[in-house]
Amino acid sequence: MISTNQFKNGTAIRTDGKRFTILYFQHVKPGKGGAFVRTRLRNLDTGAVVEKTFRAGEKVENVTTVSRPMTYLYRDGDLFYFMDSETYEQVAIPEEVVGGSAGYIPANGMASVLSADGEVISVEPPPHVELEVTQTDPGLKGDTATGGSKPATLETGLVVQVPLFVEEGTRVRVDTRNNEYLTRV
Repeated sequence: MISTNQFKNGTAIRTDGKRFTILYFQHVKPGKGGAFVRTRLRNLDTGAVVEKTFRAGEKVENVTTVSRPMTYLYRDGDLFYFMDSETYEQVAIPEEVVGGSAGYIPANGMASVLSADGEVISVEPPPHVELEVTQTDPGLKGDTATGGSKPATLETGLVVQVPLFVEEGTRVRVDTRNNEYLTRV
């Protein structure tokens, strides 16, 4: 149990039977009445952001979270298999938990796996990844000056808009936060 006086950004707590991480908190001492803590919380299971007010000194349950770097090994049906880089322990993670991150993690690629109370709740790819273009339409000579773009399918099945001069077999760097092409590698 932790007190509202011990709140920090990024701390994970359990309130109303749900797990949250604190995005923002503010201690408020009004001129009349008791002090309180205004918070903005992100639900660890659904990702929804809510605002909640706690009385000053109120106790809430602490949730133990661990973020570990893991190597993606392979996919078997709806399960993604990751290996802990330190203990070599393999973990099977359901497709619902991995979500859209799967398109940014190639075989033997690294990802940050977040666990809360021993249960895997999210998989985060690095901010930038390098992937090979497996399929794209050929660019026409002279089209590079127009600044246009075309869709390209990457080795993980992800589709990204790339400049016209990018060809099949080219390795590109992609920003995982906004799904944008950055540069050729």
